[in-house]
Amino acid sequence: MEAYASRLTADGLAETALRARIASSELSHEGTDVVYERAIYLPADETCFYVFGAASVTDVETVSARAGLAVARIVQAVEQTFGDHAIVLEGRGT
Repeated sequence: MEAYASRLTADGLAETALRARIASSELSHEGTDVVYERAIYLPADETCFYVFGAASVTDVETVSARAGLAVARIVQAVEQTFGDHAIVLEGRGT
């Protein structure tokens, strides 16, 4: 989920992340399986990405509304991780 975040401070980010965690937990206890994963803040772009694990965009809309997050848009994301494997990129000098 992408949110507009003008001049968000570290404390402000922690506060919105806490609201997202609480809302996710409440919804899960009510039967809608939503997990708050993390927030990624881009100060130069005044944008914050909140990452949720959910079955649908509707579930993320619900948790975002309950948490009071300033939603710009909600889109599905696909993530690829590499676990404990290191990736080494080698380049040529000029």
